[in-house]
Amino acid sequence: MAEQKLLVKREGDFHYPIYFENDFKNLARALKEEGLDGRKICIVTDSHVAPLYLDSVKTIFQEISSSVFSFEFEAGEKNKNLSTVQELYKTLIENEMDRKGLLVALGGGVVGDLTGFGAATYLRGIDFIQVPTTLLAQVDSSVGGKTGVDFLQYKNMVGAFHQPRLVYMNMSTLQSLPEREFTCGMGEILKTGLICDGDFFRFVCQNQKTISELDLGILSKMIRRCCEIKAGVVERDPKEQGERALLNLGHTVGHAVEKLKDFQLLHGQCVGIGLIAAACLSMNRGLLTEHEYEEIRNGCSSYKLPLSVDLLKAEDILAATKKDKKMEDGHIKFILMDGIGKSFIDKTVTDDELLQAIGEILV
Repeated sequence: MAEQKLLVKREGDFHYPIYFENDFKNLARALKEEGLDGRKICIVTDSHVAPLYLDSVKTIFQEISSSVFSFEFEAGEKNKNLSTVQELYKTLIENEMDRKGLLVALGGGVVGDLTGFGAATYLRGIDFIQVPTTLLAQVDSSVGGKTGVDFLQYKNMVGAFHQPRLVYMNMSTLQSLPEREFTCGMGEILKTGLICDGDFFRFVCQNQKTISELDLGILSKMIRRCCEIKAGVVERDPKEQGERALLNLGHTVGHAVEKLKDFQLLHGQCVGIGLIAAACLSMNRGLLTEHEYEEIRNGCSSYKLPLSVDLLKAEDILAATKKDKKMEDGHIKFILMDGIGKSFIDKTVTDDELLQAIGEILV
């Protein structure tokens, strides 16, 4: 299985593999390779994923564990909160899960974030693995150890850095994804290229037809490249002290829109809108050409990402960005683009500049 793996590692801190597979048949073997067999296992999943994969994954884990149980919650960002985490704790306690237990996040980003946070905080920290079933989770949230839940209307405000012991990606799960969920993942993929790999961004744009047809070969190549980029950033800056903030390109405005729309738009859709705002601001500063700006808009549009949002006011979006957890000494750490594939952190963006860019995404 070695050729199927990508290692994420930081000396003395963490070391775990990402498996790229087309089914679940090697999942038990992957756990054995990492010394995770023989443990009590709790599979955490949601109401969308459970009917599709829970039984088959549970059966696979029963090969290597004498105790496998599950915790299922209602799908949706609205349930990524401390109340759901409390229910998870209750299930773990009732099933006598101890410190050698293992949590398995089976699902998308909401499941992964919540499971990771539960693992980080239950008994002061137990092991967990990621089994992401959405494109967004495979290319972004399952890698890097960021966990968390929303608090009141504030997204990911409560969380912890807690690296998984392994990530197992079954590409075929993408073939059961609703189109809107696939589109959501493409927002993060385009973002990844815009951060540091212009050739990759253009590859994704030029191969839109094959990618949208869910060809497993090209999907695997695309997802692996995203994981390589993210793994490199995470290894160099695991707790977002510097470079890792670049991964937030499009997220300052994106999170504000997501919150103000009460999560009616999916995360990746909001990231797409945020990318347009960041590209507009970069163009207004003379960092992006008009042609590059249109290239970014066309790339987002080709994957059916929204380019604008309705029924919101620019002033409300601006105010919401001020409550972002990435604020530092009263300044937003905004990610700008100095050309496609070259992003940087900027703390000098003014309210007027941001309002002008926000105006570009309002209907």
